[in-house]
Amino acid sequence: MKLADLGGLRFNYDVVGSTRQDATPVGYHRLEHREPIGRGDEVFRRAGDALMSWKMHSAAGVRIMATDSPAVIGTNSLGRVGVGSLGLPVPCRVVWTVDEPDRIGFAYGTLSGHPEAGEESFLVIREGDEVFFRLLAYSRPATWYTRLGGPAGRRVQAFVAHRYATTLRRLAR
Repeated sequence: MKLADLGGLRFNYDVVGSTRQDATPVGYHRLEHREPIGRGDEVFRRAGDALMSWKMHSAAGVRIMATDSPAVIGTNSLGRVGVGSLGLPVPCRVVWTVDEPDRIGFAYGTLSGHPEAGEESFLVIREGDEVFFRLLAYSRPATWYTRLGGPAGRRVQAFVAHRYATTLRRLAR
């Protein structure tokens, strides 16, 4: 699978955009992770830039290519999970973005061929002087091997969410 191939793919779930309303559709596992990443306007600006330009993903060790940077609605991204040529493709498409004085971020949804079905949102939020990273995801297995993985896959997802926050904290310094 190549990045150029993603334009014709459809979402592999029906509840596109639900993370924007903080909703978790029936039958999906919810993951919510929120961590402070620093204080002040510069931290907010740098964290927002790192998030929207895919630097957070790359610096956290997620191999990802995207059709647009910064992320905009309709941006296709192709990540890989695993080692080398044995890695699995993880195709996604940006379904919403936000750029407000105290919130910046986006969500992407999984496309056909992704091992999971669902959506993940990434936000940098400023509350007073404190800056937070928030990840909200809902997902369910889309393949036999992710069904087989069960709770182990959810633990990996939680580990990656914490890694994103740690990485964003470092990038925003």
